[in-house]
Amino acid sequence: MESDSGNRKSSSKLVLYSYWKSSCAWRVRLALILKELSYEYKAVDLLKGEQFSPEFERLNPVHYVPVLVDGDVVVSDSFAILLYLEEKYPEKALLPKDPQKRALNLQAASIVSSSIQPLQMLTILKYLDEKVGPEERLLWAKSSIEKGFLALEKLLRDFAGTYGTGEEVNMVDVFLAPQIAVAVERWKVDMTKFPTLNGLFESYKALPEFIASTPERQPDAVH
Repeated sequence: MESDSGNRKSSSKLVLYSYWKSSCAWRVRLALILKELSYEYKAVDLLKGEQFSPEFERLNPVHYVPVLVDGDVVVSDSFAILLYLEEKYPEKALLPKDPQKRALNLQAASIVSSSIQPLQMLTILKYLDEKVGPEERLLWAKSSIEKGFLALEKLLRDFAGTYGTGEEVNMVDVFLAPQIAVAVERWKVDMTKFPTLNGLFESYKALPEFIASTPERQPDAVH
């Protein structure tokens, strides 16, 4: 089924395997919309175990979403997908040309993708729930997020404007927007501790592209 995110273009039909609540898939949805690339949305229900189906395993043996299919090219892992999109579809670039800002974007994106999100994955949280209970699971998720947010706050506070590294939406924002939303809505993180990130989140919430990419707007959303 088609994404409803506006008029977009691409030289070949992009297919995104996604799960509505996945923040990693959310990053890619947001990037595709910002880059004005049309795509077909294919839902993978993680709760039903559809990521272990033979069809999906052929695409990604690690059994994670998102996966992007671009003709004969198959790319999994959101960071790899976003870098692929930057190279294959350089229009509406998400990485700035300035070397310092470019490095800053990649550094911030790496903090989200390697130091925050993996520690709150469904498999880890399910394990913690079984071993130590839901209260400890909540504390683990919040402490992991807040530790990462503290690093991001220090990293970006001298560079942030309306968005993470200035007045244009860049890759840092593609990673931050879903992660902050999950932190606020799912884990009830107090964002007043992080004034820079909190200000950025207010900017994100006003972006039409952000709104279009939110989980509740996806075809497989459960309300």
